[in-house]
Amino acid sequence: MTIVIGYLPTPEGEAALEAAIVEARRLAAGLVVVSGVDAVSDSDFDISPEQHADALSDKLDRLDLQNVVVPHDPTADPATEILTQARSRDASMIVIGLRRRTPVGKLILGSTAQRILLEADCPVLAVKRAGVG
Repeated sequence: MTIVIGYLPTPEGEAALEAAIVEARRLAAGLVVVSGVDAVSDSDFDISPEQHADALSDKLDRLDLQNVVVPHDPTADPATEILTQARSRDASMIVIGLRRRTPVGKLILGSTAQRILLEADCPVLAVKRAGVG
């Protein structure tokens, strides 16, 4: 059994990672983390996306969770990348973080989460960070 998670080092991404860890333990499943560090401002990080992926994998290893961390390809569409990982690994679930966006923001930028929710072949767990209404 495999759970695919779309991850960014943001409060929403951390909430999604924690939910994925809970589900992985509950289902005795491995995690495939599509890590989009490069999608966050470069000034926020002193390490490369590959180094961040290694650190994330080490964290999951310490939690005794089978895992594969896939650094996001900055030239690829995140929704396509997450859906492709889920399909190729016959995922039992996808976990994503949600953030509040304005209607105009959704219209102009589209919605990765919406596309994943609509196109996924497996259940999707959408998580928002605690304290967000």
